Amino acid sequence: MPGALNKKGLNEMLATKGMRFPIDIILVCIRWYAAYPLSYRHLEEIIQERGVFVDHSSINRWAIRFLPLLEKVFRKHKRPVGSSWRMDETYIKVKGVWKYLYRAVDKEGKTVDFLLTARRDKVTALRFFEKATKASGVPEKVTMDKSGVNKAAMDEINAGRQTLIVVRQVKYLNNIVEQDHRAIKRVTRPMLNFKSFRAAKNVLAGIELMHMIRKGQLMLQGCIKLSFADQFYALAGKIRVLSH
Repeated sequence: MPGALNKKGLNEMLATKGMRFPIDIILVCIRWYAAYPLSYRHLEEIIQERGVFVDHSSINRWAIRFLPLLEKVFRKHKRPVGSSWRMDETYIKVKGVWKYLYRAVDKEGKTVDFLLTARRDKVTALRFFEKATKASGVPEKVTMDKSGVNKAAMDEINAGRQTLIVVRQVKYLNNIVEQDHRAIKRVTRPMLNFKSFRAAKNVLAGIELMHMIRKGQLMLQGCIKLSFADQFYALAGKIRVLSH
């Protein structure tokens, strides 16, 4: 269980007023859900074994509500990434229909950014690249597969630049991001099927957050000495500063 959290600040920011369970229980549940391949019903059983009776639907609501907020806070404390990116998409099923999760990592495998979308086209690729560059700056190189829409998007971006971004379409160089997809899919697999696009988007933000913390991308004083779980709770503790 998380310790020494400023409950007042967290309650204000996470808006837990009126909920039956304390913030400690909520944080434990959503961390386990986003970090490990567990369904909501699995978590319900695990928590009950520890003497806390939480319905799986409550955990579902907590995850959708709070995980994107924590990921947003993480972005303020994210380590810079390299200037050579690997960009690719993977598939996520939402209400029985495949959607697209755009993702990019640098050459060291650190997550640059991600974006869940309904379509896979040039406009979407441009939107993802705009989101990634706004947060992480403009890269020197972008490696991708043979996707024509992604290449078209990069050509349009380069058309308006004096210093061109080097675009490489070499499959074996993109293995880093393709392998990185597996960590995300491993966690989503027991979830079977997201019921809404909003739920998928919010929960995936939490899964990506946990994956980035595991990869050492959280930049907080002293966090390098903390366990994976304690880094998450340290991040949650930063919300009390933002709430003042």
